[in-house]
Parts: sequence; structure tokens; C-alpha cells
Amino acid sequence: MPETTTPVPPVPPLSPTAPVASRTVVAEPSTVRGRRARAALRGLQIVLALFYGIASALPKLIAHPSAVESFDKIGWGSGAMYTIGALELAGAVALLVPVLQSVAAMALSALMVGAFIVQLTAFHGQNAATPLILIVPLVFIAWARRRHNTDLLRLLRRPLRRGERA
Repeated sequence: MPETTTPVPPVPPLSPTAPVASRTVVAEPSTVRGRRARAALRGLQIVLALFYGIASALPKLIAHPSAVESFDKIGWGSGAMYTIGALELAGAVALLVPVLQSVAAMALSALMVGAFIVQLTAFHGQNAATPLILIVPLVFIAWARRRHNTDLLRLLRRPLRRGERA
């Protein structure tokens, strides 16, 4: 931790030769705490991206028997399974792209609301807590990275210059 020496407010000395006292103040700058918080948030995003990409999207995209069985039970079939798997994979990747982080967290949260409803209706509440548990860190990420939404809007609204591709 950095140490700084700051003068004590002046007190009239008892004699003209008495030295002015000073004290040592140890302070943790807010930038260190901010860096730690950003690193923890980034770590959370990486963990969620890995979960959505590997544990959730991959079984749907490779038509793992458990995923096929679940979607057959719902009555949605393989088209919905591949679509939801693709959406989860896109959300996982977007959680790692700075300008898309907040939007990705909001989109995955909406997907989890749908998963919660499906768990309640088609599976009679079995594993219904899982989507709710996942919504909590996603909402936190969406809120913490909300300033990136203005960056994204700025990128989307900027006019294309001659010779640029969309």
C-alpha cells in the first residue's frame, strides 16, 4: 500500500524553533479496488461464457441424447433445440466481447426466463431453480457493464464512410 506523508494542520508552536509535526497515512487507492472488482467481474463473465458455451449450448448443437429427449418431451423438436443452442453459444461469445457484454447478459437473462417457464410447465418444476440462479449474475453483469450499451449504440449509429463495409 502506498504511504504518503501529509502535514498536520498548523498549530501555533510553543516556541519559534519547534518543528511542525507530520503523520503517515496509509491509504488504498480506489483504483486498486476498482481493478479488483473489474477483474472479478471479468472472471465471472468467463465462467458464465464457459458454462453457456460448453455445458449448455454444446449438448444442444451436437444433438446429445439428453438434449434431444428434453426437447421431444417439450414437443419443440430439433429445430428449437439447435436454435436455442445457437443463441446460447452466441450469448457466451458475446459475454467476452466488451461492447456486447451488457446486451449479451440481458439476452441470456431473457432466455433464462423462458427456460424457467418451460421448467415449471413442461417439467413440473424440476430444476426450475437453475435458470433463476443463472439470472442473478447475468443481471449483475448487465448492470455493471451498462455503459457499453451507449458505446454499442454509437457504433451502430455512426455513418459508414466511403469504401467501408457494413
